[in-house]
Amino acid sequence: MTTISEPDVLAIAMQLMATESTTGNEGRVIDVAEQILTGLGWNVRRIPVTPGRDNLLAYGDSPVQLVFSTHLDTVPPHIPPRIDGDRLLGRGACDAKGIAAAMICAATLLKAGGMAVGVLLVVGEEAPHDGARAANAVKNSCRVLINGEPTESKLATGTKGALRCSITTRGKAAHSAYPHLGVSATAKLVALLGEIDGLTLPTHAILGATTINIGRLSGGVADNVIAPAATARLMVRLVTSSAETIALLTAWLGDRAEFEVETEVQPVLLGSVHGFETDVVAYATDVPELSNWGTPYLFGPGSIHVAHTDHEFIDLAELRAAVPAYQRLATAALATAAPCG
Repeated sequence: MTTISEPDVLAIAMQLMATESTTGNEGRVIDVAEQILTGLGWNVRRIPVTPGRDNLLAYGDSPVQLVFSTHLDTVPPHIPPRIDGDRLLGRGACDAKGIAAAMICAATLLKAGGMAVGVLLVVGEEAPHDGARAANAVKNSCRVLINGEPTESKLATGTKGALRCSITTRGKAAHSAYPHLGVSATAKLVALLGEIDGLTLPTHAILGATTINIGRLSGGVADNVIAPAATARLMVRLVTSSAETIALLTAWLGDRAEFEVETEVQPVLLGSVHGFETDVVAYATDVPELSNWGTPYLFGPGSIHVAHTDHEFIDLAELRAAVPAYQRLATAALATAAPCG
């Protein structure tokens, strides 16, 4: 059996975090990740997504039976990495470059021990999951997918889905001094949005309740003009199929507004193994778009509650502990996985 020294998870995390990679601009971090992986003895395949944007699939000498996967894109703005006491701070510390580093280290050790393991690093997870869809088209023999998101080092047994959509109301422009000559689209929109909290939406015994966030509002042309149009962008956290919630929202709106769906990510129930604390997470992941990569599991160090913030961090102890935790999870998951075919 080949023995190697354990790769430095902190050094890899900081190297990835030092490279700006907001969604759509992941080209440079993919180059960095490829250099890290080849330096650790991996074969690396690029999976094209869009011009200048690729996924990476790292593999050994045997067909991959288990793959660790997470994303290298981040939300803006880029925040360089720094260590403050017992924490690593910066963009991607927990979402998800620290996770990527832990996965790379765990997979490298497992490969050295003879496991047919791989690492799949994707772009475009924050939106619109185009990296995962491109990866899902790749033929593979994988039986287990371990996806990485900040789950506070708990094994997630389910994730909510996500529906990005918009509501647009139409009115009639007029001088605001004579409101009776116009129809205010903004007033219509505000009235509709005030009804959202009273809607009866799907619930699920494990995933909980459907929730709706009113993300962005736009409309009108000037303070002294009755608004001819107004739009609200919504993020719906799904617990049942997107089709069910879309039907409910369409029926609620009727002919009072235009309803447009942008993206749909379905909710997922996930695998579990003994020996891990479990939880359910309310955010969506790439897992539904990676359905061809085997039985899915979701686990990662760090907390979603600090992801996307200007103080994003991960505890150094939790980051380091994730390496053996991923090894234990992979060994247990692969032992119980269904055979290929």
